[in-house]
Amino acid sequence: MTVVREQPAVMGQGIDRRWLILGVLAIAQLMVVLDATIVNIALPDAQQSLGFSDGQRQWVVTAYSLAFGSLLLLGGRINDLCGRKNSFISGLIGFAAASALGGWGPNFEILVLARALQGVFGALLAPAALSLLTVTFAGSADRTRAFGVFGAISGAGGAIGLLMGGVLTEYLSWHWCLYVNVAFALVALVGAIVFLPAHEKGSNTKSLDWWGTVSVTAGLFFLVYGFANSESHGWSDVMTLTFLGAGIVLLTLFVWIETKVRHPLLPMRVLTDRLRGASYLVMLISAVGMFGIFLFLTYYLQQMLGYSPISTGIAFLPMVASIALSASFSGAVLATRFSPRILVTSGLLLSAVGMAFLTTIDIDSAYLTGILPGLLAVGLGLGFVFSSAMASSTAGVRADDAGVASATVNTAQQVGGSIGIALLSSVAATAADNFGAKHAAAASGDPAAVARQLAEGAALVSYHSAFWVAAAFFAVGALVSAALYRNEIPQQDPDSEPVLAH
Repeated sequence: MTVVREQPAVMGQGIDRRWLILGVLAIAQLMVVLDATIVNIALPDAQQSLGFSDGQRQWVVTAYSLAFGSLLLLGGRINDLCGRKNSFISGLIGFAAASALGGWGPNFEILVLARALQGVFGALLAPAALSLLTVTFAGSADRTRAFGVFGAISGAGGAIGLLMGGVLTEYLSWHWCLYVNVAFALVALVGAIVFLPAHEKGSNTKSLDWWGTVSVTAGLFFLVYGFANSESHGWSDVMTLTFLGAGIVLLTLFVWIETKVRHPLLPMRVLTDRLRGASYLVMLISAVGMFGIFLFLTYYLQQMLGYSPISTGIAFLPMVASIALSASFSGAVLATRFSPRILVTSGLLLSAVGMAFLTTIDIDSAYLTGILPGLLAVGLGLGFVFSSAMASSTAGVRADDAGVASATVNTAQQVGGSIGIALLSSVAATAADNFGAKHAAAASGDPAAVARQLAEGAALVSYHSAFWVAAAFFAVGALVSAALYRNEIPQQDPDSEPVLAH
């Protein structure tokens, strides 16, 4: 086991200020993560209020993911060039303003614009939070414990968003699913001003890799848009193939550019490190499966079992608790005893088992016996994954690369989520169509009853198919983890200075 010398704690009125900083960062991270799901439950009410069509509805979600996913790397480098505290505070203010605009949203166009602006400032805020965490606990034996807490927030935020969205929509209005971010941002802003010290800017403040910035931003935009388009238009659609192809070409060009320019946006040393590279890939694969359970189990609970939005959110609470428990325990206890290979691989295998269990759901499954065991298994597994992979994703990174390394893991998770939603939606739709085509001709009896049975059967088969694919992704992730991670505990640099020493 690696012996780590801990840095002297910097105290503030009897409390180690690092933990107060962690609290501030956790609030900001929760705000960004839950915003990917909190609006979903509010969409039907927003659609009725503003009068937009079903075809337009996806843009309320897509606008956020497009801006967020495509600008993350640029946001990470801005962190390194302009200072992490400045970027964090700017991101908070901008995110709060965009959320207030969306909450006011008198029409569809303003709502979509606000969601895009949330993505823009989220792309600045998310890398700032993770890089601040990285440098705050640099060289400290508490690093794994801090990342355990942060990983728990990142993993559970989506489920918390579902619950919060249901409560706010049912008891207030859909507008408050956006207004609530203002409260989160204000609390985090006060904490940032009080507890975050000033940070030095990077050494290359005059050198921004414009060619790399344009190619990766456009490439990620096209890639995310292509996956989003496939959800509604299919994988054979010309626009889907065009955007996906353009995204792949531009991202390949970006990698080539980064090997040639003097001050790259994403230095290849960040990616080529085996520990960090494995973590980025694991986070991408995990996000595919995680978004699968949020999306399709929500459909199942509401459309098949008749759960209300609030009941649906409550149903996810055990998963939230299991993620928080396993991530915290992993960061505080296991990370200093077991390698990421063991923790991440075990977590992904457990998640795969939990997802496979959910393929046994039926038209009238009982929550306690048919759903809860799968939720707990997936949650416990993801807690191990997020705690260990997030800590490893910035391990050993140079101080002036902390922002872009943090952005890279966020990008991997965002792109993985986009792939997951599009791919699993396509798989589910295909399974439902095949079921209908196979059984429609053989059905007989009362037309209304037959139609209902066919609809229920098609929906159930679609959920099963999506869960099986998600389980397969978790299993593939376990293989990747076992193959790429070394069976050793990452060493902390005892000479690295925590950010509070500045």
